[in-house]
Amino acid sequence: MPQQQSISVETVKAILDAFNAHDLDAIMEFFADDCSLDMPRGPDPWGQRFVGKAAVREGLATRFKGLPDVRYSDDRHWITGNMVVSEWLLTGTRPDGVRVKVRGCDHYEFRDGKVVRKDAYWKIVEKP
Repeated sequence: MPQQQSISVETVKAILDAFNAHDLDAIMEFFADDCSLDMPRGPDPWGQRFVGKAAVREGLATRFKGLPDVRYSDDRHWITGNMVVSEWLLTGTRPDGVRVKVRGCDHYEFRDGKVVRKDAYWKIVEKP
């Protein structure tokens, strides 16, 4: 059974603020040493998985490289025990100049106040 603990909306918003500041040091302060990250894209059904704090940091760095002005807004959060769903609107510009605007969400799992798992999902936007 998952460990029940109190995670606050303020903590989730602080994580989002660190992402919007593009501050990898601040972001990684929220993550446990044995954390994992599943990115929305990748070669497997779960996207691309990074395991361990150093690998997760590198995976997140690719987000800022691929969308240098990425911003998360219009956020809502649901918390139950040690699980969080964080819904947001991602906007940014790829290095080739293409603008990105997509709804998505992160599923977080916490242990002892630290993120042990972040699983990110994006809508697939198709232009007519």
